[in-house]
Amino acid sequence: MPRADVNGISLYYESSGPSTGSGDDAIVFCHGAGGNHLSWWQQVPHFSKRYRCITIDHRGFGSSLDAENGPGASAFAEDLRGLLDTLGIERAFLVAQSMGGRTCMGFSAAYPGRVRGLVMCDTIGAMSDGSLDAAVAKSRETRPAATLDTGAYNPKLREERPSMAFLYDQIRALNPPRSPNQPSPDGKYVATTEKLAKFSMPVLFIAGSEDALVAPEVIHHASTLIPGARYAEVPRCGHSVYFEDAPAFNRILEDFLKSATGSAAK
Repeated sequence: MPRADVNGISLYYESSGPSTGSGDDAIVFCHGAGGNHLSWWQQVPHFSKRYRCITIDHRGFGSSLDAENGPGASAFAEDLRGLLDTLGIERAFLVAQSMGGRTCMGFSAAYPGRVRGLVMCDTIGAMSDGSLDAAVAKSRETRPAATLDTGAYNPKLREERPSMAFLYDQIRALNPPRSPNQPSPDGKYVATTEKLAKFSMPVLFIAGSEDALVAPEVIHHASTLIPGARYAEVPRCGHSVYFEDAPAFNRILEDFLKSATGSAAK
C-alpha cells in the first residue's frame, strides 16, 4: 500500500493517471469527515485520463492512523505539505470536500504559491472573516440543526437511490473512531480576510442547494471574499455534491480545470 512518512505519521495515499513531468497537472482530493480516499471513486476514473489524481486518507481516517494523543485535524494542512514534498510536486490543484476544506484552505493560506487552483466543495474550511461568521449565524437561525448522521447527503438519496446511500454509509463506516475534541489550527493555517483578499490562484466554490450542514448562501458569501472566485450551485443535492450528482460535479470541476490550465480548446 502506498504510504508517505510525513509529519510524524504514515499517511495513506493513492496516485492514478500521469505521473511524470513537473506535477503541475496533479489534483489532490481531500475527503470530508464522512469519507476517506474511497469517496472519490466517481472522480478518479474520470480525471485520471488527463490529470494525476491523488487521493488521501486524512490522519485518523481510513488507513492513516494519527499519532497517540496526536494533533488531529489541526495537522491536516502540514500533512498535505509533507505529502507533496515526498511526491516531488511543487504546485497542485486542491479539491476539498467538507472537512477537507480545513486541509486545502489551510494549506492555501500558508503556502499560496503552491496552489495552482483551489476547489471548495460544500465547505468554507479554515476561513475567518467577520461577515462570514455573521452569515453562518444567520443561516443557523433559519435552518434546522443537522449533523453528519442526518445531513451528510440529501435524505431523498436514500429513497430514490438506496444503493448509493448505502455505499456512502459503508465507506464512512471504514473510518476508525476519533476524538470529537479537535485542536484549533495554528494561525498560519487560518485564511483571514487579509489573506483571502490576496489570493491570486483560481478558486471555485461548489454548493448543494439542499445542503443541511453548510447553507449554500453561506458558501456563496464565502466566494465573494476572494477576488475572482467562482460559485456553482447544484440543484437537488445535499452536503455531498461530488457523491450525489457526480456527472454535474465532474462537469463543473472539469470546466474549472480547463479554464485554469488554459486548455479549454483541447
